[in-house]
Amino acid sequence: MPRYSEERRAAVVAKLLPPQNLSPQEVAEQEGLSLATVYKWRAEARAKGRCLPAANAEGAEQWSSKDRFAAVLETAAMNAEQTAEYCRRRGLYPEQLAAWRGDCEQAGNRSQQERRGEAEVAKAQRARIRELERELRRKNAALAETAALLALSKKAAVIWGDEA
Repeated sequence: MPRYSEERRAAVVAKLLPPQNLSPQEVAEQEGLSLATVYKWRAEARAKGRCLPAANAEGAEQWSSKDRFAAVLETAAMNAEQTAEYCRRRGLYPEQLAAWRGDCEQAGNRSQQERRGEAEVAKAQRARIRELERELRRKNAALAETAALLALSKKAAVIWGDEA
């Protein structure tokens, strides 16, 4: 059985959201909880699909792409009034949400030709890497051979007394 009720957990997580926007550290101090507990409850709320910005997210620009996508999904079926209320609760502007929606819509619009071009570039880069690695191995072998010849010539000079 959980130590804290679901209502208590929900109230603590709500303090992380606008309008309060408290940091996990502040919530932990206010509620007398460990910081790890607050982070755990926030992670659990995120896993359930709640839209919670990262701990260091000061404004909407700091939201992760996953949180932005969740906000777009949560507001997809809302009318303008409901969307405005949602934005007020989370400290967003409707224009930001509209921009995020546009970004989400454009994410899947890359053409097959663009993807094929990227694949060709990646293939060319892999071939160039292989070529450079082969050249590096060749130069390392030549360097090792030169070092060995230099060491042998010094030894021969010492043995034959032919110091230069």
